[in-house]
Amino acid sequence: MKEISESNRSEFVAVYGRRRVGKTFLIREVFEYNFAFQHTGKLCGSRTEQLKEFANSLRSAGMENVETPESWPDAFYMLKNFLSSLKEGKKIIFIDELPWMDTPSSKFVNALEHFWNSWATMRKDIVLIVCGSATSWIISNIVMNYGGLHNRLTHQIYIEPFTLYECELYAKARNLGMNRRSILETYMILGGIPFYWDFLRRELSWAQNIDNMFFTKNGEMQREFDALYSSLFRNPEMYVNIITALGTKKCGMTRSEIIDYLGENQGGKLTKILLELEQCDFIRVYNSIGKSKKDSLYQLIDNFTLFYFNFMQHKSNFLKNHWLSQLKKPQYRIWSGLAFERVCFQHVEQIKKALGISGVSCGVYSWIYRPKSSDEKGVQIDMLIDRDDNVINLCEMKFSDSEYSITAAYDSELRRKASVFESVTSTKKAVRTIMITSYGLKRNEWSNDIFNQVVMDDLFEG
Repeated sequence: MKEISESNRSEFVAVYGRRRVGKTFLIREVFEYNFAFQHTGKLCGSRTEQLKEFANSLRSAGMENVETPESWPDAFYMLKNFLSSLKEGKKIIFIDELPWMDTPSSKFVNALEHFWNSWATMRKDIVLIVCGSATSWIISNIVMNYGGLHNRLTHQIYIEPFTLYECELYAKARNLGMNRRSILETYMILGGIPFYWDFLRRELSWAQNIDNMFFTKNGEMQREFDALYSSLFRNPEMYVNIITALGTKKCGMTRSEIIDYLGENQGGKLTKILLELEQCDFIRVYNSIGKSKKDSLYQLIDNFTLFYFNFMQHKSNFLKNHWLSQLKKPQYRIWSGLAFERVCFQHVEQIKKALGISGVSCGVYSWIYRPKSSDEKGVQIDMLIDRDDNVINLCEMKFSDSEYSITAAYDSELRRKASVFESVTSTKKAVRTIMITSYGLKRNEWSNDIFNQVVMDDLFEG
């Protein structure tokens, strides 16, 4: 961004990423809140309301005698005149929550295109930064625009959530007094969304913080689920229905299974919704070895959404210390195992580094074998790393309070999984089982059969 502001040409920059990931904060901090013009779209605002707010932003920037424009071409014409009146030097324009401004039939994108193509590109002093949480809108209308903005975007910056490493740096910077275990458990709930982490209070334990944020009457995260999807999608009901469906299956669902769950085939609309959910990092799409594209699995990977479905959905009243009371219950153990798996999928690069294969090209999947008769048992492999060096790692992930102990029964199950996988896929690659655990394996007569281990500390690598 610093380089962009010192460019010898006009620059058009799109910054995108999910709600609360820190896009606006980052842009304002980089430019020290010094903008020639700054505007934020209004959530659920009509075309008239959006234009009125745009006029207010022009007044705040210093333009005199501003009347509310009647259309977006008029609005951008006013902006052009205002910027032309400013002294020489770079003029940083920051328009936040751009998708909210594109109301039905407003022709907002056409007006933006004309502003950029007919005026801004003729100059060398304009830096236009547009931003929005509705990632799919930014990608479709700005990044992948094949109309008037085709190839006009000079930079695109995708802001990813924090990793465990970055959350640890953040916790230390705020002096939260959290060890890696509590950071990991908090990450399993909040993901790497900085805004959520900002609610943590240093005088409370991690469990008390979760109680305070989620399970008190005015907790900051009490209504976040509805706000999250409503802010990203204009008609969120269908998106939430699909997310809810995916929340019922650990390894995900095929398109046909989603249709069966919904009870209707939405055709192209379903394709669009699934793509948008993927672009917003709520789901991932993957193909298992030996499966065709039509067998692609859609898997829910958003930490906060998974937590909401397990502990908040359909509940309105919570007793004091509700979360603390959950920590010894079976529901917590089931959820924590699944949540730990999701965190591992979000830290594949750290796992590859721990295995010493950072430079090896790999595909990462889950793998399911559904038996064709009642005489067989199915197989489910949490994470499979298909490596270009002729090795396939079958990864088992276990979240525990201490060293994990492999039993004779579990050892037998691991061997069965590997055998079924080799038989079904007919792979010629070496198949090796690895364990990803909180604190490593307890040494016993079965632990030596594990080819390699990854522990919680490995996931914190930068």
